[in-house]
Amino acid sequence: MWRAFLQTHSTVVKYLERRMEEQHGLPLSWWDVLLQLADGPDGKLRMGELAESVLLTRSGITRLVDRMIGEGLVGREPCPGDRRGYYAVITQKGLDTIERVGPDHSKDAWEVFLGHINEEEAALMGQVFDRVLNAGK
Repeated sequence: MWRAFLQTHSTVVKYLERRMEEQHGLPLSWWDVLLQLADGPDGKLRMGELAESVLLTRSGITRLVDRMIGEGLVGREPCPGDRRGYYAVITQKGLDTIERVGPDHSKDAWEVFLGHINEEEAALMGQVFDRVLNAGK
C-alpha cells in the first residue's frame, strides 16, 4: 500500500505540474504559494511560515518568492518590530491568477485523481489524511 501511495502521489503531481505549465506557464509550486498566501491573514505570511506551508527551505522559498515578485504575483513587506523579518504578500495580479487558473486546475485534479473515487471513499480518505496529519503535530 505504501508503494502505491507514493506512486499515485508522484503520478498525480507530475500530471498537475505538466498541465499547469502547458495551460498557464505557471509552475505548480507558484500555484501552491499563491493559494497559501491567499488563505493567510490579510493575504500574507511570514517567509518562515510560507516555507513551512509549501515544504521548501528558507533559501528555496526566498528564491521562489523573488521570481514571483519579478512577475508581479507577490510582494514583500517588512514585519513591524522585526528588522530582519519579512512578509510575502499576494498582489492583485496574484489573486487574478488564482481566479483565472483555478477552474482548469480543478478540472485537471478531477481528471487525474478525484474523478476516480466515490463520495464514500473520499470521506474515508479525508478522515485518514486528517488523522495522519494531526498525529504529526
